[in-house]
Amino acid sequence: MSSARPNKRKRDAEKKAAAAKAAPKVDASLAIDGQALVQFVDPEGNKSGPELDVPLGSSREQLGTLLNKLLENTEELPYSFHLEDTEIVSNLASSFGKLQAGKQSTERVLSITYYPLAVFRVRPVTRCTSSLTGHVEAVLCVAFSPDSTKLASGSGDSTVRLWDLNTELPKHTCKGHQNWVLAVAWSPDGSRLASAGMDKVVLIWCAQSGKNLAVLKGHTQPVTCACWQPLHVSAVFPHLATSSKDAAVRIWDTNAGVCLRSLTSHSAPVMQIRWSGERADLGGVVYSAGRDCVIKVWNPKDGNMLNELKGHGHWINTLALNTDYVIRSGPYSHEGGKFKDIEEKKVASKARYEEALELCGGERLLSGSDDFTLFLWRPLTSKSPVCRMTGHQKIVNQVAFSPDGRWFASASFDKSVRLWDGRTGRYVHAFRGHVGDVYQLTWSADSRLLVSASKDSTVKCWDIGTRKLQEDLPGHADEVYAVDWSLDGTRVATGSKDRLLKIWRH
Repeated sequence: MSSARPNKRKRDAEKKAAAAKAAPKVDASLAIDGQALVQFVDPEGNKSGPELDVPLGSSREQLGTLLNKLLENTEELPYSFHLEDTEIVSNLASSFGKLQAGKQSTERVLSITYYPLAVFRVRPVTRCTSSLTGHVEAVLCVAFSPDSTKLASGSGDSTVRLWDLNTELPKHTCKGHQNWVLAVAWSPDGSRLASAGMDKVVLIWCAQSGKNLAVLKGHTQPVTCACWQPLHVSAVFPHLATSSKDAAVRIWDTNAGVCLRSLTSHSAPVMQIRWSGERADLGGVVYSAGRDCVIKVWNPKDGNMLNELKGHGHWINTLALNTDYVIRSGPYSHEGGKFKDIEEKKVASKARYEEALELCGGERLLSGSDDFTLFLWRPLTSKSPVCRMTGHQKIVNQVAFSPDGRWFASASFDKSVRLWDGRTGRYVHAFRGHVGDVYQLTWSADSRLLVSASKDSTVKCWDIGTRKLQEDLPGHADEVYAVDWSLDGTRVATGSKDRLLKIWRH
């Protein structure tokens, strides 16, 4: 009997300690006395509603309810709140305590910036549901179709494969290239796939049958990147732009299979292109960048160069637009949807584009380079950058904006992934955990999660809200070269040097 007693005492003591630990948490919000004057400000800096006198103990949820009432939203929408530079995670007082000494006054009006969040949530990927075999060389690029029903992969074995995602089985093997496939790109309506690579030829495939529709010849060096015209600015069917190591950008009509324009004034290989949805009168604008350290802005209608953006001191590896996500997904949102014809798709994609542009506060372009820096530009309004971002210790391989334009992330060979503010370029956080070069990034559709693929053979999922590692996903046997997150948020696909394509799900 006597031996049981100390254990009971110990148990009671532990219970008491646990109860004591839990108790102050309940009272913390009641114990914070004092009021503060706050002014809600939207991301652009415009005031919303009057100045309000609120208790310092107000929680994030209460601020959300208050703002929804002020904005007269019919249903409660989620927001994130920032006081100066700190996010309000628990309550107003804890963020108030983090302000600089001179600013901690309840006399002055605190401006709280609010950012709309996605109404839906994407669940983090936690497990590998299938390893797709078939390629006999490294998988170099992967891309989900805009409607998230198909996956395309390009490989060093010079084939493109189309996979059916309902069964997670191969659907078509598209043979036609003579060398490595470096890029695959879906047309925004999801009906065609473009692939390009080391053999200097661009091939167009039918998404349904996997048959070759066109062979586009003209580049004299390997093709580095392919990008479709946004659906809402296209005339008939979106044109295709490709960049190459022959220092040219070519614009193709994929229906006729002919080259419409050759944009030449780069003096070195062009590595990246983006086709913007602005300037609909010109059919968008094309941004190209490469090894001559200059970003050029083109008018695709007549082939004139509109602008040059200079600033980088070394090769430019990567470009990103804060509207990339909505341009790529065209008419399809995370809910899916059926459309009769391409005209209906155009209307839907125009509405989605305008909504996204308003949410992210105007188009911005981001470039990352071998000089370890990133530049943020407003290319259609000014030649000088908004911001130059330093911090990486090695070359920046890829940059990507979150779908809502709130953040952007950069992947570097210094093994870190860095998070920055999408409007100002302010540095926010460095995600560390990879033990090899980080090659690629992809965002979840709700902008709350980020996945990175690395040379260390792992894929890691990071939580943007908590700024922590959400999931570590080992499984590949070698370097992971390519990663993509489907636009409906259900799957992540990764392609690796181990010749496998892996599908990750929740």
